[in-house]
Amino acid sequence: MKFTVLTLFPEITNAYFASSIMAKALKRGIIRYQAVNIRDFAHDKHRTCDDAPYGGGPGMLMLPEPLKAALESVGVVGRAGGVSGGQPSGSADSEAGLRPWVVYLSPSGRPFTQRRARDLSAKEDLVLLCGRYEGIDQRIIDTYVDEELSVGDYVLSSGEAAALTVIDAVYRLVDQVITPESLEEESFSGGLLEYPQYTRPEIFDTLKVPEVLLSGHHENIRRWRLEKRVEKTLAFRPDLIEQGLREGLFDVSTVKLIEEGKDERDKGN
Repeated sequence: MKFTVLTLFPEITNAYFASSIMAKALKRGIIRYQAVNIRDFAHDKHRTCDDAPYGGGPGMLMLPEPLKAALESVGVVGRAGGVSGGQPSGSADSEAGLRPWVVYLSPSGRPFTQRRARDLSAKEDLVLLCGRYEGIDQRIIDTYVDEELSVGDYVLSSGEAAALTVIDAVYRLVDQVITPESLEEESFSGGLLEYPQYTRPEIFDTLKVPEVLLSGHHENIRRWRLEKRVEKTLAFRPDLIEQGLREGLFDVSTVKLIEEGKDERDKGN
């Protein structure tokens, strides 16, 4: 899988690809990476990439000409006439894998989720467009962007941090980067958050590891972990529980634990 980041500050993303599991994935050839400096496509002597928005208002907007040239330099072909909205329908070419899939990081995009990360991990060529200032000219979104994604209901000073969030969530799901067993019981797998984890020492500041984890009884440990997953998800993300019930993600034993947990919560109220 290839990640291409279009940015005004490539040094921000370059550092991420030089360390930890990502560096190993690059060395093994599982992941490829390219940073494209948008300023390289600005042709005035000041390498200008922004200007005031039409209609007035505070801040500056990224110019369409350097963005167009940067996108086309990595094989992105624009849609004739543009398609308003930047929604994840994409063009026929990008859906068919004939050109990179272009993601624009924006607080007004659709929420980025673990499910979307898994979908994106199947893409061969992912281009992440990082905005700055007040964002980018809408005509670039309409013509070149397949999907606008938001990493949360807050505003960042740039798209680089958001792009790295998407990259980190996506690349670890690519085959051979991480062992499949490590991904099976993470938060959001199977519609639940992850259970609590413990390591040595057995007693830390008078706090002891739960006895069940020391028992060696695999079925009891499995049951305890499932109970804790349900308990935590009900407490922190009840919306995930409701979504999982609607989509039929849970088996009979999990549904029973959910119902028992809801009853306990209602009694407590």
